[in-house]
Amino acid sequence: MLFERDRVAAALLHSWSVQTSGQWLASNPARGQCSVTALLINELFGGEILKTPLAEGDHFYNRINGRRIDLTDSQFEAPLNYLDLRSGRDEALAGTSTAKYEFFRAAFSCYYKIEL
Repeated sequence: MLFERDRVAAALLHSWSVQTSGQWLASNPARGQCSVTALLINELFGGEILKTPLAEGDHFYNRINGRRIDLTDSQFEAPLNYLDLRSGRDEALAGTSTAKYEFFRAAFSCYYKIEL
């Protein structure tokens, strides 16, 4: 599937909620959404799941076709110093729950209009 950043980002904005991360805030919708987002982007578009350790825990994001894709970077006030450490689905899932991921996946499919 072709990765269209703007289209994906718009669907994510509508899909993130307190049901997908307890850290979600209306004023900062990407907050706490890195795990579910990295998992879904990996599932739909392939590539790798990467991480950068932060004081509050690991931050997950993706690399597709050699490009870093962090669709939750807006949650941070300052740019990150990315380490691009290889990670994977199990490690990213440990930062959320299967129930939150499934809820997020279903919400995203309503806005992105694809068969999941």
